[in-house]
Amino acid sequence: MKHTTVLISGASIAGPALAFWLARYGYDVTVVERAPQLRLGGQAVDFKGATHRTVLDRMGLLDAVRERQTGGHDQTIIDEHGKSLAVIPGEFTGGEIEISRGDLASLLYSRTAGHCEYVFGDSVTSLTETGDKVHVTFAGSAPRSFDLVVGADGIHSNVRRLAYGPEPDYVTFLGHYYALVTLGAGPGGTGDDEAVMYNEPGRMVALGGPKAPAFFVFRSPERQYDRYDPEAAKRILRDAYRGGRWRVPEILDRLDGADDVYLDSLSRSQVPSYSKGRVALLGDAAYGNTLGGFGTGLAVVGAYVLAGELRAANGDFRTAFAAYESAFRGYAKISKQGSAGPFLAPGSRARMTMRNWTFQSPWLLRMMLKMTDNFANDIELKQY
Repeated sequence: MKHTTVLISGASIAGPALAFWLARYGYDVTVVERAPQLRLGGQAVDFKGATHRTVLDRMGLLDAVRERQTGGHDQTIIDEHGKSLAVIPGEFTGGEIEISRGDLASLLYSRTAGHCEYVFGDSVTSLTETGDKVHVTFAGSAPRSFDLVVGADGIHSNVRRLAYGPEPDYVTFLGHYYALVTLGAGPGGTGDDEAVMYNEPGRMVALGGPKAPAFFVFRSPERQYDRYDPEAAKRILRDAYRGGRWRVPEILDRLDGADDVYLDSLSRSQVPSYSKGRVALLGDAAYGNTLGGFGTGLAVVGAYVLAGELRAANGDFRTAFAAYESAFRGYAKISKQGSAGPFLAPGSRARMTMRNWTFQSPWLLRMMLKMTDNFANDIELKQY
């Protein structure tokens, strides 16, 4: 498919994974990313089961991902006195292979930067189909035209907004927020080496766990704020955790020295079709469920299927987009499931106790692990 041009918006995981396959199949690929450089932070992500392993292996990434895996750590649920209430095993939080999101992003970028054009610090401002092209304008660079455009830019997708309509039409707020924070040092150093999780009704804080140095989930009405303003995030966290026990007051004090703060809603995206004309959606932009546990796997497998169907259709994007939808929508049904918020931050002490029982019962734990493995493998992968 030489000289067929594709613009991908988003350089996190889904975008570079798609760029990998399209470049291999002969497409001319440009990836545009709002951030000024590759974003190396963020939570740990994981892969589960044979389907995920197969796609990573076909990309030649499986060994490299395994070499960089974080190993999945057990996490202890504690009360306000630090007493252990239950232990969440690493195989539950970290899947089969857990890796830092930044490490995975770096691997994908290193495999694609020599074959694709990356444009950092820019974003799409308009999309106009002109028959056989999509005319694209950008915030910081000259307009260009592409044969196809793919939105791989997350649950708050800019491409989805421009091509489909306002975000509230396609994204459902699920009643909770989460934050990932690199805290400033505490009085005697960080003291956060042990992976622990503390709950009060409607709010959770974890230190030293698999997702981030400090990880917060809390119930809240929907809020209006600038997602790119760390000071706004700190103000919201202080408000949400005011009056907290355990080490919460100390943690809030340490927010002042935090140099990496990210706050976002737990939300689910759902679109009636994964494509509209020459524009397609991939990953969280189309079928995201924040903290649902399958986002990275869906992104990587989705990229494989979308690129493969484009190759199989010999560039007939209408046929390819329809085949992508047909092959993938059933697999992505896991994204329609409920929110992780009530599980991570139960709304009452009774619900906290019930959640903890889950990890005290080997039978319940085995059942949950089997269910997640079934979801992760519920697709027949073609050999494109």
